[in-house]
Amino acid sequence: QEQLVESGGGLVQPGGSLSLSCVASGFTLDDYSIGWFLQAPGKAREGVSCIVTTDCSTYYADSVKGRFTISRDSARNTLYLQMDSLKPEDTAVYQCYSVVNTGGSWGQYWGQGTQVTVSS
Repeated sequence: QEQLVESGGGLVQPGGSLSLSCVASGFTLDDYSIGWFLQAPGKAREGVSCIVTTDCSTYYADSVKGRFTISRDSARNTLYLQMDSLKPEDTAVYQCYSVVNTGGSWGQYWGQGTQVTVSS
């Protein structure tokens, strides 16, 4: 069964760092593009960063460029998001997301989310 499970969220002071993990099961992470989204309270979900499977290109939202780094570990089948220089406006639930082909059909997969709170 295809599944994404995030971890690593928490409470951090402004300027601090957190590292999020997203473990994939039921499919090989390297075979698909995968990314991180966030949803802040009262706001729509928005994209943060992604890795494109074809050439391993990485993309970042303007709001996180230079502060966040996306990466993946093939051996662990895990996606990461290193978040540095965190700001209060980064507070949100962070989810990983991928579109996976299983049995000939494409399906969207979301993790359950992990809460990141940036506050002094």
